[in-house]
Amino acid sequence: MSKVLLKNICKPNEIGKYGIPASAEDYDESKVRYLRISDIDDFGKLLDKDKKSVSATDINKYILEENDIVVARTGNSTGRTYFHEKKNGILAFAGFLIKYGLDNNKVNPKYLKYYTISSEYKQWVKNLSVGSTRGNINAQTFANCPILLPERKQQNFLVSILSLLDDKIELNNRINDNLELMAKTMYNYWFVQFDFPNENGKPYKSSGGKMIWNEILKREIPEGWEVKKLNDCIELIIDYRGKTPKKLDADWSTNNSDIVAISAKHIKKGKLVNLSEANRVNNSLYNKWMKEKLIEGDILMTSEAPCGEFFYLIGDIKYCLSQRVFAIRSNMKILSHTYLYYELSIGNGYSQILGKVSGSTVFGIRQDELRTVNVLIPSISLQKKFEKQILPIYHKIRINEQQNQQLSSLRDWLLPMLMNGQVKVE
Repeated sequence: MSKVLLKNICKPNEIGKYGIPASAEDYDESKVRYLRISDIDDFGKLLDKDKKSVSATDINKYILEENDIVVARTGNSTGRTYFHEKKNGILAFAGFLIKYGLDNNKVNPKYLKYYTISSEYKQWVKNLSVGSTRGNINAQTFANCPILLPERKQQNFLVSILSLLDDKIELNNRINDNLELMAKTMYNYWFVQFDFPNENGKPYKSSGGKMIWNEILKREIPEGWEVKKLNDCIELIIDYRGKTPKKLDADWSTNNSDIVAISAKHIKKGKLVNLSEANRVNNSLYNKWMKEKLIEGDILMTSEAPCGEFFYLIGDIKYCLSQRVFAIRSNMKILSHTYLYYELSIGNGYSQILGKVSGSTVFGIRQDELRTVNVLIPSISLQKKFEKQILPIYHKIRINEQQNQQLSSLRDWLLPMLMNGQVKVE
């Protein structure tokens, strides 16, 4: 095991190049994709949602090559890295990223991908990101980042083992993306286009099903359907804003096996994210805090910062509801929770929720305003048919997510042992 500086394992002319100073454009497959800090998660994974493109006459200077690694140099994302592989396509990196071209003769380039999610690297970044340097770490500083480097044989072994785990995580993510797309497509087909199966199994609207103008939604809806206020078709909204451990004569738990406290920053694009960084509560505090416990089918919604992110609670339900999150529970005699989740997160309710957002500095929605959102009510029998199709999809999604959490934990557990040779190839 040796310690080297990042600049000493890079190609001579590829040590700390700043990205392109250009504005993002709407994504266009005929243009180069733009790689921004927001396109990279905390584990160096390239995110495929909210993609953007970029144009410039000198864009070729900023195209990533195989085995390049880029580092975020600003804000809360400082130190976040992305390791480029050809399978991710052609990318031009943005100005808040710094590129280093790794020399394959001096290091297994992919080893750096894993080193930069290690505790040693994160501690180095944390030490730098204190005081006046925070938010403005430059190319020279990163070039002097110390790298713990085992012998090449061990580097290759580490990469081979951890890549297998990452490949399985990536496969599960692709499966989940396809499952989510199937569910959204079915909602759109049945409850937006109104081509749910009629009594003869034919698409309702396309087969001449009767449509009635609805003055509230300003559109036609199938005959017999209703529109109600959200308040009239739910059992309750759980809202524990303002609660803190100190107000309950307690403290956050330092035990990583205790119960996660979910706040708005942990809900994004239908998923729970960054739970490893979330606060936790022990059982005693959980019971004091959660007078009304969450149940399967509850819909979590962020109320502000940001407003309008949703998570469908299927599978694990033992969470503590923390800051800026509502839990909405449907009245099952009127609304299936499966249907309500889509109606609020992508359907008629979503635009209304965003339209009711207010605030001078932090934009959010009050609970009384949320209750006034208009919801389209199909027949309960049709909702149950929809739920019967969708619930198994979500159970499969949650199983895959749980497996990914286990694989990620295994990867994080193995990483330091593979780095220091506790686990090695003979």
